[in-house]
Amino acid sequence: MSTSTSPGSKRQEQLLLEVSRKVYMRSVTGLFAKWRWIFVWLTQVLFYGLPWLSWNDRQAVLFDLAARKFHIFGLILYPQDFIYLAALLIISAMSLFLFTAVAGRVWCGFACPQTVYTEIFMWIERKIEGDRARRMKLDASAFSAHKLRLKIAKHGAWIAFALWTGITFVGYFTPIRDMLGQFVTLSLGSWQMFWIVFYGFATYGNAGFLREQVCKYMCPYARFQGVMFDNDTWVITYDPGRGEPRGARSKKSSVEGRGDCVDCSLCVQVCPTGIDIRDGQQYECIGCAACIDACDQVMEKVGSPKGLIRYDTLNGMENGWTRAQLWRRVFRPRILIYSVILLTVTGVLIGHIATRVPVMLDVMRDRGALSREVKNGVIENVYRLNLINSAEFDRTFKVSVTGLPTLHIDTVDTIEVASASNRTIALRVRAEPDAGDAGSNLIMIAVEAVDDSSVVQTSKTSFFLPEMFE
Repeated sequence: MSTSTSPGSKRQEQLLLEVSRKVYMRSVTGLFAKWRWIFVWLTQVLFYGLPWLSWNDRQAVLFDLAARKFHIFGLILYPQDFIYLAALLIISAMSLFLFTAVAGRVWCGFACPQTVYTEIFMWIERKIEGDRARRMKLDASAFSAHKLRLKIAKHGAWIAFALWTGITFVGYFTPIRDMLGQFVTLSLGSWQMFWIVFYGFATYGNAGFLREQVCKYMCPYARFQGVMFDNDTWVITYDPGRGEPRGARSKKSSVEGRGDCVDCSLCVQVCPTGIDIRDGQQYECIGCAACIDACDQVMEKVGSPKGLIRYDTLNGMENGWTRAQLWRRVFRPRILIYSVILLTVTGVLIGHIATRVPVMLDVMRDRGALSREVKNGVIENVYRLNLINSAEFDRTFKVSVTGLPTLHIDTVDTIEVASASNRTIALRVRAEPDAGDAGSNLIMIAVEAVDDSSVVQTSKTSFFLPEMFE
C-alpha cells in the first residue's frame, strides 16, 4: 500500500523544519554594526550602572515596593503618583509609533533588550567557539573532550552573565549592596532569589537559545508593526532593478545582462533571523541593517556602487527618489501628529515634575460619627490626616482650616514628619452650631511647611452641622 503527500502537507512540513533550523549568524563590520554596539554599550552601562549610583546617602534609583516608595535621584514618588507612570507609558507608546512610522523596526534592530542581549551572547559564543564556519563544524562534529570543553566554557560564561543580569534587575527593587552581601552569604530572601533565578534564566534562554524565535514568533510587535508602516516608511530594501538577474562575477570581469548582485548570500549569513532580504519585505526582518553592511562591502570589492541593499521607502524605490525627496516625505501628517502628541505629553510631564509640591495630603472623615456635641454646645467633626513628606529632610507643617465662621482646630496645629515618610494624625475641628447650614458644609483643610511658605497642599472636605431644635 502506497501513500502520497500533498503539496500543502509538504509545505507545512517545510515550514516546521524551517522553524527548528538553527541560525548561524556571521559576524559583520560596518557603519550599522558600529551603531548597534554603541547602543549595546549605552543601554548596558545604564542598566548595570544605575543601581550602584548613590544620592543623599541612598541608592539613586530604587523602587522600594515594601515601603511603597520609588526613588529616582532627587525625586521620590508614591503610589498616589500613578499619573507619572501613565504619562511614561504614553510617551513610550508614542515614541514607538513615531520611530516605527519613520524608520520601521529600528528599535528592534538597535535597542531592544532581546537584540542587545543576543548580540552580547553571540559575541561570547564567537570568542569561545569561533566564527560561523567553525561553530557549524563544531556542532556537526561527534562528541569529544574538545567539544565538551568549549560547550561548558560557553554556557558557563552565559550563565554567569545571565546571573549577574538577574542580580542587577533585583537590585532596582532592593538595595543592591546589601543584597549582594546576602547573595554571597546565601542569606537572601525567597522572593529575591526567585526573581534573580527567573530573570537570569529568561536572559539565558532568550538570548542563548530562542534568539530569533522570540522576534519571529513570540514578540507581538512583529505582528502589528504592519499597521504602522506606510509606503513612506524607511525600511531595509533590496533594489531588484539594480541587482537582478543575479550571478557571480569579479571586479575584473563583468557579465553582460547580469545585475549587481553577485549571489554571494552574505546578506543571508549575517541576518540574525535567517531571512533573505532579496525576497522582499518580511515581518521577520528586525531592521538591524547587518545585510546593508555585508552587501556594501561586497559591492566595494567588485567595484559597484554601494546601496544595493539600503534604507529606503517603497515609494522611493519605485519612483527612484533622491535622498532629499525621501526626507521631505518624512514630515507627513501622521508623523507630525505623533510628534505633537509626544512633545505635548513630555512637556506636561516635565512641567508637572518641575512644579511638584513635595508634600501630599489625604483627608478622611472619621467613620464613627458625622458630628458630636462637646462642651458649651460646640459641634466637633473628627478627621484623619495622612501627610506625606516627599522631601529628603524632616519638616514641620502648620495645619489650618477655613470655610465657616468660628471654625478652628482643637488639636495641635503643627505636625512633624520625617524625611521621605508619612504620618497620620487625628484632627478635631470645631465650630459653633449656628456657624453654617444644617447638614454638610464645604470647608478647606490646608498644610503649609513652616520653613517654606510655597510648600502648601489643600484638601476639600465637609463639616457636618446637626439640625438645631428650639
